[in-house]
Amino acid sequence: MATRTLDSASDGLNPSRRAFLRASVAVGGGFALQAILPGVANAAGEGAAASGGAPINAYVRIAADGVVTILSKNPEIGQGIRTALPMVIADELDVAWKDVRIEQAPLNEAAFGRQSAGGSNSTPTNYDPLRRIGAAGRQMIVAAGAQGWGVSPEECDTEAGVVHHRKSGRSMTYGALAEKAAAQPVPDLASVKLKDPKTFKIIGQRIPGVENAKIVTGEPIFSIDVTMPGMLHAVFEKCPVFGGKVTRANIDAIKALPGIHDAFIIRASEANPSKDPEGLVDGVAIVAKSWWNANKAREKLEIVWDEGPNAAHSSEGFAAQAAKFAAGAPATSLRSDGDAAAGLKGAAKIVEADYSYPFLSHIVLEPQNCTAHFKDGKIAVWAPAQNPGPGQKLVAKTLGLPEKDVTVHMVRGGGGFGRRLQSDFMAEAAWISRKVGAPVKLLWNRRDDMQHDFYRPAGFHHLKGGLDDKGALVALTDHFVTFGKDGKPANSSNTMPPTEFPAQLVPHLNYGQSVIEFGVPTGPMRAPRSNALGFVFQSFMDELAHAAGKDPVDFRIALLGEPKILPSTPGKPDPIRDFNTGRMRDVLLKAADVSDWKNRHKLPKGTAKGVAFYYSHLGYFAEVVQVTVSPSGAIKLDHVWAVGDVGSQIINPAGAEHQVQGAALDGLGSALGQAVTIERGRVVQANFDSVLPLRIDQSAQVDVHFVTSDYPPTGLGEPALPPVLPALCNAIFAATGKRIRSLPIDTQMLRA
Repeated sequence: MATRTLDSASDGLNPSRRAFLRASVAVGGGFALQAILPGVANAAGEGAAASGGAPINAYVRIAADGVVTILSKNPEIGQGIRTALPMVIADELDVAWKDVRIEQAPLNEAAFGRQSAGGSNSTPTNYDPLRRIGAAGRQMIVAAGAQGWGVSPEECDTEAGVVHHRKSGRSMTYGALAEKAAAQPVPDLASVKLKDPKTFKIIGQRIPGVENAKIVTGEPIFSIDVTMPGMLHAVFEKCPVFGGKVTRANIDAIKALPGIHDAFIIRASEANPSKDPEGLVDGVAIVAKSWWNANKAREKLEIVWDEGPNAAHSSEGFAAQAAKFAAGAPATSLRSDGDAAAGLKGAAKIVEADYSYPFLSHIVLEPQNCTAHFKDGKIAVWAPAQNPGPGQKLVAKTLGLPEKDVTVHMVRGGGGFGRRLQSDFMAEAAWISRKVGAPVKLLWNRRDDMQHDFYRPAGFHHLKGGLDDKGALVALTDHFVTFGKDGKPANSSNTMPPTEFPAQLVPHLNYGQSVIEFGVPTGPMRAPRSNALGFVFQSFMDELAHAAGKDPVDFRIALLGEPKILPSTPGKPDPIRDFNTGRMRDVLLKAADVSDWKNRHKLPKGTAKGVAFYYSHLGYFAEVVQVTVSPSGAIKLDHVWAVGDVGSQIINPAGAEHQVQGAALDGLGSALGQAVTIERGRVVQANFDSVLPLRIDQSAQVDVHFVTSDYPPTGLGEPALPPVLPALCNAIFAATGKRIRSLPIDTQMLRA
């Protein structure tokens, strides 16, 4: 199957644009292959590399004993990228996976380009260029072997780290050829010959995570495990009201407690004068010989806070404001097609509903933490950052240092889900380390994590849909109420795109928006925007289908219509990002097939299936959820069927399945027991007794299926999550006749 090559216009790579590849003899012998790739490396890095002025980091090293070391460039937070990306290089290089060793690349975005974990971008950004690096290395090793034998490279082939000349029966290992390969001409990455995907030996195989054994045996590989000689431990108490300031605190009493090294007030006016949203806020730091000492001393803190204007905010107040907004016209228009008012007026049937969803905390299992060591005017930090580059910039800005004097070590994170895209914990640790003049590990507790998050924003939607006399959707309006400042959404996570489905498929459509002023920090959470909008629109599609007397699958198929491309940005066609109704139709039909949707009416009373689909982060997913609802309202998750189209190739089926299963279970958990509520400007919930992750005995079997298509491979961290929430709610409606329009699900309303 042919595949399209991503280019810089779609955040991918076009290797024809000034790619740089260098080969050298590795330290201790062997072969080192180094690269800077356009579209990945920044312009400054490319230019410097061309002139020989910038360090170019080795992606691949082949030792004389045949061991191949591959650098993994992006942070690992459980998404499996430290295994998947090296698999791509190893397959094109044509080495045996047992001979591969993987190391974390250093943070060097001039050489490696963006090194982050977010947006499901790692695969689409790196797949093609990393294949080319591996293929280039293979070509150079073959050339070295052919040169030694006095034959044409075309007469040679490779297999599992060995070059063969079949005609003469000769062969040599990559290790034996490594140094000679370093002297071969470096191939042009744009024209290097790639493998036919049919010949892949590693890509497409179920490869266990490279750190699985270390994880299950408890080896210290996570950021929370970092230790160093002379290290102190720190906690940081912040105002429970966002934006509050310290008036006074019993610092001297805290310093006198056993095991305490220091305690001091941090002022945002000094540490964050520019008011960076991720920068330091007012609080009290306690530094001790152990985290236990620091945390016990924290219990004796007495702080008088100036809580500021945000103390007036509450979830109840936000809901009241949203209701007032919904009763009037939107403040701004997001999209207007046809004449929605006239379309609704002429409809045979109108469906009207209000949907809402709460603030959510990321609840990563490993709380925020960072180890920092300030010494001789420079600082090194060890952090589970999803965005280490911006984290480096934030630390430099906080301490007033040049970025070159800030070293960030990327350490495996115990989950991220978007929370570690913000680097506030890195700035805190850096400031505290400089203050005490020693290495410091800052560790948040669970209350810190839940009450000082960058939350998935809450939202409210007032929807109206008009159906004609044949049950077709002819008109739709949505008044979206979100959160922000000065009438504008606070950030992209608080927005709704004008192309949100079913836009461009309904003749009369109007999306409008109003903004509630607030002071709660918000940010991306796994499948930003989509994790909430999918619930709203796919639940409302189900309402419309039932109102039309249509099968929910058939209703969606009719709405998608004949295969077509719907632009994601008006006037800017992008074949990679634009919504392909044909791809969505295929995954929806596959989901209906594998879930035996047509026989759902044969299920016993109280048991039912619901369906939904969603396009998110370049991935197309349709999911069916089966639930059983007891007369008491208890929900039992029976089964989930998830079908996705993420392009032409699944790199690691084991990792891919885990990502889809994790995303589905993550979404189900958020629907069933998670919400963050605000009272008097502060978060009420503080631990897992009030924010409830999905328990093992609650989880369902998740069957994962993929539909391949003629498109580049894309990521899987996020796109499987959005459709599972509405599929669950739609299944509950089918089982009980009661519609879920607000999350988390209130099981009391489901009582028979």
